[in-house]
Amino acid sequence: MDTKELITSLFAESKMDDSRLSRRDAMKLMGISPIAASAIVGTSTTATEANASDAKGKIIIVGGGLAGMSTAARLNRELSHPDITVIEPDPISVSYQPGQTLIAGGVWDRDAIVYNRDDFVPDGVTLIQDKVVTFDPANNKVVTGSGQIVPYDYLIVATGLMLDYGAIKGLEGTITSATSDNDAVKKKVGKDGVYSIYFQDGAVDTWQGIQDLIEQAKNHTGEEKLQALFTHPNTAIKCGGAPKKIMYLTDSRLREAGVRDKVEMTFLPNGSKMFGVPEFHDAIVKQFEARDFKWEYKTNLIGIDTDKKIATFLHRWEEQGEWDDLLEQHEIVIKTKPVEKKYDFIHITPPMKAPDEVGNSPIGSSAGWVPVVKETLQHVKYDNVFCLGDVAAVPMGKTGGSARKQYKVVVDNLIATMQGVKRNNLKAAYHGYTVCPLITGIGTVMLAEFDWSKKPTPSFPFDPTKEYYMYWLLKVYMLKPMTIYGMLSGRA
Repeated sequence: MDTKELITSLFAESKMDDSRLSRRDAMKLMGISPIAASAIVGTSTTATEANASDAKGKIIIVGGGLAGMSTAARLNRELSHPDITVIEPDPISVSYQPGQTLIAGGVWDRDAIVYNRDDFVPDGVTLIQDKVVTFDPANNKVVTGSGQIVPYDYLIVATGLMLDYGAIKGLEGTITSATSDNDAVKKKVGKDGVYSIYFQDGAVDTWQGIQDLIEQAKNHTGEEKLQALFTHPNTAIKCGGAPKKIMYLTDSRLREAGVRDKVEMTFLPNGSKMFGVPEFHDAIVKQFEARDFKWEYKTNLIGIDTDKKIATFLHRWEEQGEWDDLLEQHEIVIKTKPVEKKYDFIHITPPMKAPDEVGNSPIGSSAGWVPVVKETLQHVKYDNVFCLGDVAAVPMGKTGGSARKQYKVVVDNLIATMQGVKRNNLKAAYHGYTVCPLITGIGTVMLAEFDWSKKPTPSFPFDPTKEYYMYWLLKVYMLKPMTIYGMLSGRA
C-alpha cells in the first residue's frame, strides 16, 4: 500500500462528522515507525543493478541539504559506475527544516529535527566539508573556501538560499538555510518581542516568545489590545505558507490560554493576496475572518526599532494619473509611504536571496537565482549544469515537496545528458508541483497542492480547501520519516 492509499483508506474509515479520524485509526497512523514509513515511500521505481546506466562522468553536487543529498543518493543508485562528490560545509545540513514551525508552536522539541549530514552520505560518495566560493563553468571547475580546486564533468547546484535579516534596517546578519551560524542575527531576533521561525534557534525562541505573549496578555489590563504582527517580505521565500502558519499557531495557543481577546493579530504581506491559487486565497480569507485576524496587503517591513518596539513598513498603492491620449486610458501611478506600527510581538519572515557566491557568479543571474529551463532544470546556458531546490529560478518551487519532484527530474535528465541526449530532447519534466501543508491550528491542516496551472492538484479525494485533522497527522507524524528515510535514500 502506498502513502496515498494508506491515507485515503484511513480517512474513509472515519465516521466522525468533522472529518477527524477515530482514536483507533489515529493511533494506527501515529504508530508507523520510520522503518515502516521507509517501506511505504520506498515503492517508487528505482534502478537495479541490471538496468543502471553505464554513463560515466565526474559529478559535483554543491550543497548537501535535502535536495542535494537526495540527488546524490538517487544518482548513486542509478549509475553503474558513479563518481559523485558532494560539497557541503554544514554538519547538520539535512536537518528537517519543515519541523521548525512545529517547534515554534510547542509541538516538537529542537532535537526532533536535527540530523547529521554524515549519516546520509551514500556509500561511495565523496564528501568535501567546505563551501564553494567560486564557480567557473567555462572551465568546468569550482573553488572552495580553503582554496581547493575541484574539476567536474557535470555540476548540480543545490545550495539553498540565504536569510537576509540584515536587509531590514535595525537588524543584522544573514543565515544560510540550515546553519547554526546566527550570532549576528540573534543580537536582535529571538528576544524582546522579535521572533522568526526560519532558523532552528529562532524557532525555539519563538515558542518562548509565544509563552511570554500569553503571560503578558494575562496581566494586561489596558483598554487597547496587545499587538502581534506577522510579516511576509517582498522577495521570493522558502515555504511561502510559513508566515501564516506561525500566525495560526500563535492564535491557537492564545485561545488555549483564554487570552485571545486581549491580542490583536495582523498579517502584513508585501503581496496583494493571501495565496497565488484563487481557491486557496478564498479559503484563507474565510479562515482569517473566522479567527478575527486583521490584514494589510502591499505592506513590506523595511525597518525595526527594537528598543521602542516600533516596526516601519513601506505601504504602496495605486492612483489614477494623467490621461494618455494614445492609449485612451489613465496612467496608473504607484504611490508609497512609510507606516510605523507598534508591536508587542512581531514575527519576521526575512527577505531571502541566493547565496552571493552563486548569484554573483557566471551561473547566477541579475535576480540572484540560478536560471534554468523550468521543466528540465538544466541551466539556460551550460548544458552540463543543473540546479534544483530553493536556489533554482523556477516559479513557486521553494518547498520540500517541490524538491521531491525536482530531484528525480534532475537525475533523469543528467543521466540522459551524460548519454549524449541533447538539450531539446530531454524527456523528464518538472511541472511546478508544490505542496504546502498549511497548519491552521493545533490539530488542523489544509493541504494546499498546486502546480504552474495555479489550480489545486489534490493527491487525495477530499476538498483541498478544507482543514482536516487527517492532514495534521500527516504533517506531524508521517512527512518527516517520509523525507528522512525515503527521500534522502533516493527512493521517495
